[in-house]
Amino acid sequence: MIQLSRHQYLTTLAIFFLYPTIGWTQIKAGLSAIEVTPPEWPVTLRGSFNPKKAESAHDPLHARSFAMQNGEGRAVITIVDILFIAQDTVDEIKEEAAKRTGWKTTEMLIAGTHTHSAPSATGSSNEPPEVAFREHFFEGVVTSIEEAIGSLEPARLGFGSGEEPSEVFNRRWFLKEGTMPPNPFGGIDQVKMNPPRDLIDRPAGPTDPEVAVISIQRANGKPMGLFANYALHYVGSIPGGQVSADYFGEFARLIPYRMAGRTPPENFVAMMSNGASGDINNIDFAGNRAPRAPFEQIQQVATKAADAAYRATRELDYKTDLTVGMKERRVTLKNRKPDPELIEESKRILEMTGEELKAEPRLASHYALRILNLAEVPETTEVAIQAIRIGDQAIVALPFEVLVEIGLELKKRSPFPRTLIVEIANGAFGYLPPPHQHELGGYETWLGTSKMEKEASVILTEHLLEMLEELQQ
Repeated sequence: MIQLSRHQYLTTLAIFFLYPTIGWTQIKAGLSAIEVTPPEWPVTLRGSFNPKKAESAHDPLHARSFAMQNGEGRAVITIVDILFIAQDTVDEIKEEAAKRTGWKTTEMLIAGTHTHSAPSATGSSNEPPEVAFREHFFEGVVTSIEEAIGSLEPARLGFGSGEEPSEVFNRRWFLKEGTMPPNPFGGIDQVKMNPPRDLIDRPAGPTDPEVAVISIQRANGKPMGLFANYALHYVGSIPGGQVSADYFGEFARLIPYRMAGRTPPENFVAMMSNGASGDINNIDFAGNRAPRAPFEQIQQVATKAADAAYRATRELDYKTDLTVGMKERRVTLKNRKPDPELIEESKRILEMTGEELKAEPRLASHYALRILNLAEVPETTEVAIQAIRIGDQAIVALPFEVLVEIGLELKKRSPFPRTLIVEIANGAFGYLPPPHQHELGGYETWLGTSKMEKEASVILTEHLLEMLEELQQ
């Protein structure tokens, strides 16, 4: 009989309880958070039709990465506090990260949170602060990916779901008869985004209150990180002239305290990704919310979302043997193109004086410029979509602001018990409405806001469902 020393016995016992199955495959996870706040000022915030300058940061911006591996299956998800990242820039970042890590670019997902209080990661401005931010941002995102992959260690993952319905509202509304204003092209839509409260009739779509979470623990059960997903646009109301990560950053700050009380876990990384929320925002159109102080509503949304995430983690079944798989497809879509009459009308509007424009519909000149730009784009565009499997949890990613109905359909039709959607991922090509919402009109469907063919959501949904089926096999 083999005799074990006390030390050998205790070590063997510990291994037995941590890794109870002979021949198991152990998932590994790594996380990283790198600050990407602008290093110089001022920088331009481009989250509105009238960009403004920021002179300081209310709170920091970060690139947060969650890497996972089990055998040959690998995936890394990076969520960045940015309005969006153009596909060309995403591809460049992935190429550099691939050189540094040895991972494939198709094993990387990079998404923006869509905070409207961040400067652009792309652009041609040669102003020193803008150039400095783009360089700082690029290096920060690459470093985040590199550090997450470099810190892989044995881990346990649990998947959960909570709800926070009180902070999500569909912003597309049918109005009372005869009250719809003209759109920028002079036509009359059936629905309006963010209408006056006294004109609303009924919302034109649903909401998705789910707060989905992936809780990551070290092999010894200590908290390591949390990945969350909520179908809600940015909240806004940031003090003037300041950069902010919006509620996404505040959520990430609060979660470590939810997980461990007053003493947050060491090196814990939390991140909030943006779900299918192209038509979902935080304005309670039918309610009577009291006025808020600057940043107050962001804190309230983050607090409620953090509480829902906390509740979702209370009784999770953590597992170590989880299949990891990731697929990417590049899908060619037709671009929507203006007809000759609209092109000529747009040229006429752009030649108007300021006084003449007063008689035109609101935003007419903005969309006239967009129409002329669209007239010059190619007939088709290739977009990247991705699907990830982590055990019975699936993640799909699209490079659009995705209307909520598309996300709900993907969740319902997915072959996996749990599926979450990450939008504005691996590029940004405007809004993605389902075909029937195109028929209703409204901001999210306007030519120049929604750039791809009207059947694009149907095409991409079918591709993603095929990819999920392949991952399940």
